Amino acid sequence: MNDYFSLLIECLPSLLAGLKITMIMAGASLILAFIVGLILAIFALSKIKILEIFYTAYVYIVRGIPVMIFGLFLFFGVGALLNIKFDPLLASIITLTINASAYLAEIFRGGIKAVDVGQIEAARSLGLGYFRTMALVVIPQAVKIMIPPIINQFITTLKDTSILSVISVRELTMNSQIIIARNYRPFEVYSYAAVMYLIVIVLLSILAKYVERSLQHGKNN
Repeated sequence: MNDYFSLLIECLPSLLAGLKITMIMAGASLILAFIVGLILAIFALSKIKILEIFYTAYVYIVRGIPVMIFGLFLFFGVGALLNIKFDPLLASIITLTINASAYLAEIFRGGIKAVDVGQIEAARSLGLGYFRTMALVVIPQAVKIMIPPIINQFITTLKDTSILSVISVRELTMNSQIIIARNYRPFEVYSYAAVMYLIVIVLLSILAKYVERSLQHGKNN
């Protein structure tokens, strides 16, 4: 047991460095995916046929391709086609952004549709255009509905970061593999990584439940 914890202390700096990259990947991609997903949701609800078609095609294509395949395609395939060398971290953020945006777009679309249509009609009758109505009336209310599933999507994106060790980004899983290549202690090292993922994801899950209860309490009052 002492050997287990002494190895943990030895591995901890590298594992924490990997966890930092994991959090940067997940956080940056979710912020970007939030913007892209919101634009896509507005496309879906705009009643402009070409935008609706683009939204539908985007969501079906992105959700139909596994994250690992998309990451490999971008890093190796697109990189070779354009004769450029992607930075692994940048390629990972782009991959996770595109993947998460398709799911967030559906969350946003559902949240926006949940807003009382009477408020939209009232805003339009006051002379607000479609996009101003969305920005000033609909989206602020819809965000309250969407916060819990957005946090859940962050958890999913955080877990998806481990898949992108296949393109050599130095996140938690990749750093674990590098440590194992040196000390040949896979049971111990992977257990450390698993506990670190677990702690972060449990904390985020608790946050999601807390926010959900707070919003529900606010509605009841």
